[in-house]
Amino acid sequence: MSDSSPLPPVRLHPEAELARAALSTPLLTRAALLARWAGPETRVDAGGGLVEEQLPAAAELLGLSGDDAAAHASEAWRVAVDAGLVEIVDEEAGTVRAGEELKLLTGGSPADVLAVWLTALETVVADASVPDLDDLVGALDEGGEIDFSSLDWDPEAEAAFLDGVLGNLYLLTVSEDGPGEGPVPLPALAASMIVPDDMGEPTNDVLEQVSDAMMRLDDQFRVLEPVGLVEYQPVDEALMADAEEEPAASLDDTDVARYGMVRLTPLGAYGLRARLLEAGFQAPAVGELADKGADALFDGTAAFGRTAARAETEQWLDRREPLAAARELLAAARGADAGAPLRRLRCQQALSLIGAEAEPALREVLDDPELGGLARVWLSERGAAGVPAPSEELVFWLTIDTVAAQLAAEGNSEELQALVEGLAAQHSGFFSAAWRVEHPATADVLEAMGRLHPDKKVAKEARKAAFKARSQYGA
Repeated sequence: MSDSSPLPPVRLHPEAELARAALSTPLLTRAALLARWAGPETRVDAGGGLVEEQLPAAAELLGLSGDDAAAHASEAWRVAVDAGLVEIVDEEAGTVRAGEELKLLTGGSPADVLAVWLTALETVVADASVPDLDDLVGALDEGGEIDFSSLDWDPEAEAAFLDGVLGNLYLLTVSEDGPGEGPVPLPALAASMIVPDDMGEPTNDVLEQVSDAMMRLDDQFRVLEPVGLVEYQPVDEALMADAEEEPAASLDDTDVARYGMVRLTPLGAYGLRARLLEAGFQAPAVGELADKGADALFDGTAAFGRTAARAETEQWLDRREPLAAARELLAAARGADAGAPLRRLRCQQALSLIGAEAEPALREVLDDPELGGLARVWLSERGAAGVPAPSEELVFWLTIDTVAAQLAAEGNSEELQALVEGLAAQHSGFFSAAWRVEHPATADVLEAMGRLHPDKKVAKEARKAAFKARSQYGA
């Protein structure tokens, strides 16, 4: 995942809702309980962890039982310390008191609560990259230090792997063609880190690596679920008992679920976006452009999918009076630069969300060479009276502009291919006229039509027209 180009925008839930979700997560709830329980008699070791003698009492307070009770209590305490819910008063004596951040959980703003939760999240993500405690104990050398060479574990590589997995889970969740807030099969998530994009049928070696990665992720998502980052359905215990069994190349829904399913929660989307921003990624959120100008709206949504662009535009329009908004959109849509066709497409999409109040603005640009075509379309679609018929020159100009915008928005999509086929079929002699259109994108559009049209004869006509356009205008 590159940090140079923006990720798809995420639709974040309201901060108040996210803060309530954070406060209700098992791990933060436990950490807060321990912070309120801590007092003058509470003692910690040199690392800030609860001394072993106090773990049973802490586990009992949290209602934990079983073999893992002490470990879960210790984890909750560590989160309390790292998140500032508990403050170590005297390191030498090992005494503690409630931290200043504890007050924020009850008296702070939603942003304050989420800041505490984000700190807790960092602690848990770091813990999820650490091997099983028994493995670490077995790797202690004579001096009590961990001998990493005896472990099949590289701390930096393991942290990078988990970051990559979480990044891919975020990308799958926010992408328009992804599952949204639905679950992602664990095999697919593991494969996204292991299987090369250009690999056809995975080899046995690659499938074995995917299986190993799944087992690692199964442990890690079990750790990450209590902090509210994900909802996780673990790998079926029966499959784990047979370590040799690998995911089949083709599975039905029931089989896939047995290999684990993970869903990024709304709180998790907020948390991963914060981590991505901290790491230098461009991770936009829907609504960030609502208070900016129309030029910023068009630039910001240029890389958005259709659904996300509409959601962003709706929020932008909600803050403006319809007629003023229409005039601002039209003014920002002008231009002969490479990005202008897509701006006009975004403008047309935005204007479709405005009612009859926008009509005066559209009538004002009927004679504009760049905006007159889309103005006629808007007015005609609403049955407005007195709309002048477009000249043939304007029709062809608008056609080139529209195809150029679709190319910029979606690339060589099936929808664009259908548009290209329709244009060539509906207008006999289309290419003999199109190459003469004085539009900066004429040659590029005709080349794309030659590339996309399935009929070899038509495609050749388009390429010839593109050559003529380049010769005519020196493009």
